[in-house]
Amino acid sequence: MKYVIGIDIGGSLTKICAFDETGKLITPMSVRGSDPLASFYGAFGKFTQENGISLSDISRLRVTGVGSSFVDSTTYGLPVECVGEFEAVGRGGLYLTGLSDALVVSMGTGTAMVRAKKDEYRYLGGTGVGGGTLSGLAKQILNLDHVSHVCALARDGDLAHVDLRISDMTRKNIIPSLPAETTAANFGKLSDLATPADRALGIVNLVFETIGMMAVFAARGEAVRDIVLTGRMAEEEQAGEIFANLSSMFHLNFLIPENARYGTVIGAALTSKEP
Repeated sequence: MKYVIGIDIGGSLTKICAFDETGKLITPMSVRGSDPLASFYGAFGKFTQENGISLSDISRLRVTGVGSSFVDSTTYGLPVECVGEFEAVGRGGLYLTGLSDALVVSMGTGTAMVRAKKDEYRYLGGTGVGGGTLSGLAKQILNLDHVSHVCALARDGDLAHVDLRISDMTRKNIIPSLPAETTAANFGKLSDLATPADRALGIVNLVFETIGMMAVFAARGEAVRDIVLTGRMAEEEQAGEIFANLSSMFHLNFLIPENARYGTVIGAALTSKEP
């Protein structure tokens, strides 16, 4: 059995996956590490050992991500193919959903948006708001900096103690398409009595709503209705409800597929044609 291995080397997390020659996805995994080469070799060694893959079983090794430039063109005697990150984002998003045309949003430290069609992947832009924003604000406000810990704390939060909503300003339905609970200003009604959980939810909501609205504008500009959310942030528990509300409000389809956090590395593994 021959395998194509993809590796996405990020700033603090390296992800790895493989496809066998039948097209089956081997369960992806991730390894934390700040040094790109150490995390690359660590992820490669752990993944191949746990899946019983020897060097002779590997037909292609494809890398992407900010740390990919540190990897030599040949590793363990295998030629290394560098894959453009935006192509990997787009291709991975389409694979995970089975779509042929979508806006793919990669939510990492920051956020990138890619218009993806079959064999056409175009970077539209993005925003510096992302997991780094959430982590930085939480560290300053809550003395927490791990995204999952902030989202866990946010379970018991109440946005009524943090955000200014349309219902706070008027009793009339001044914009029929917007529900009364629509955010008018994130943190625009922060109460002195707001709990840490309230503040945590406010931070999470601010980040997700900002990304969501950027995606709405991008999708409208591209005349596309399907928006695929990828990256580790997409799998945090509040993402489903917040993006479902945006789907309903703007009549677009925000989709969070299984294995969303591995979208980019899956796209990297799929990029080139098989020999």
